[in-house]
Amino acid sequence: MIKNTKGTILGSLLLSTCLVNTPAKAAEWSGVISTEGRYFFKEGDFGQKQSEFSIAIEPEFYHRWEDSDWSIVFKPFLRWDSLDDERTHADIRELMVRYVGDDWELKAGVSKVFWGVAESQHLVDIINQTDFVENIDGEDKLGQQMVVLSTEQEFGLVELFLLPGFRERTFAGDEGRFRFPLPINQDNPLYTDDDGQHRLDGAIRWSKWVGDWDIGVSHFSGNSREPLFTLDTSNPTAPQLQPVYTTIDQTGLDLQATKGAWLWKLEAMTRSGFGEDRYWAAVGGFEYSFYGITESGADLGMILEYQTDSRDILPGGYEQNDVAVVGFRLAMNDIQSTEALLAFSYADGQSFMNLEASRRLGDDWKVVLEGRVFTVDEDKGPYSSILYPFRNDDYISLSFEHYF
Repeated sequence: MIKNTKGTILGSLLLSTCLVNTPAKAAEWSGVISTEGRYFFKEGDFGQKQSEFSIAIEPEFYHRWEDSDWSIVFKPFLRWDSLDDERTHADIRELMVRYVGDDWELKAGVSKVFWGVAESQHLVDIINQTDFVENIDGEDKLGQQMVVLSTEQEFGLVELFLLPGFRERTFAGDEGRFRFPLPINQDNPLYTDDDGQHRLDGAIRWSKWVGDWDIGVSHFSGNSREPLFTLDTSNPTAPQLQPVYTTIDQTGLDLQATKGAWLWKLEAMTRSGFGEDRYWAAVGGFEYSFYGITESGADLGMILEYQTDSRDILPGGYEQNDVAVVGFRLAMNDIQSTEALLAFSYADGQSFMNLEASRRLGDDWKVVLEGRVFTVDEDKGPYSSILYPFRNDDYISLSFEHYF
């Protein structure tokens, strides 16, 4: 089902039509159309099908007014999915007006902001809500309403964020893969703040390059993008999980040091609002690159990271286990921009293997291969691993993307 309101979608389509009709000399129009096929090696826990097909489009309009410091970007997104009605959805990824001053910048509208340096987990990335039906890796985000004022001085870049209008996380439907053991009541989420979805969130971030070090310090206050769950038994014959969005304060640190072929990375955060005690979590490690391993000039990167969390029990009642991650990144550095990433994560009684590869086909096409395998020790019970609900969702996918 399309999750945006009808008014929002209609407004986006009207605006898109107007932008298409803008004279070519005044605008830049680009984007991508993709087809994706996913095959799951096992039938789902609730009888979900093993094959899935979807089509997505993400056009982008950019315009900067002549002899002006004003610009606008508009990026809507739409996916149709053959298996999951909840994965058939639309969103405005970006609709942002920007003004650039001498040493400051003001942006207002809907946009996406990314913070973080680690490969396996982005602890400090807190501004945008995760679009979980797009991909479970957390890389895809919903557009967030925001007003951003930033200034770059000798002491670094300072960014101030006002974030009105909370976005709820998307979840798979009853027929979809990567669903939870019980249906999720997405239409009636709970909030610990009286203003609920209309709470005005805020954030601030300072960042600066110091020699070989890229340093970022951030603080966020508002509705957590990560929901907790409570059991909704209002209908005893059909219990559901009800999302609960708590008010949190999160302070984060991200560091990256570039030392020749070495990239040293750290993300750490401390957060209040999840229980009585404040907790902390961190992910850190390195990536080492072997340059020119073939006559054609291919590079191979070796990744090692470690994830830890001060809590014993994670949301949902799952046991917290430290995670070790080993990965390899291959860049062929050829005309077709052939790349591949293979990563393996291991914790007590659970493991996760991830493959991502891509290659350009001509000037306007790209093929993307993705595969994921979940391994869980089922004898330890359903709460021994946060991966337990996905233990039968191993899959491989193939996508063809056309850029225009």
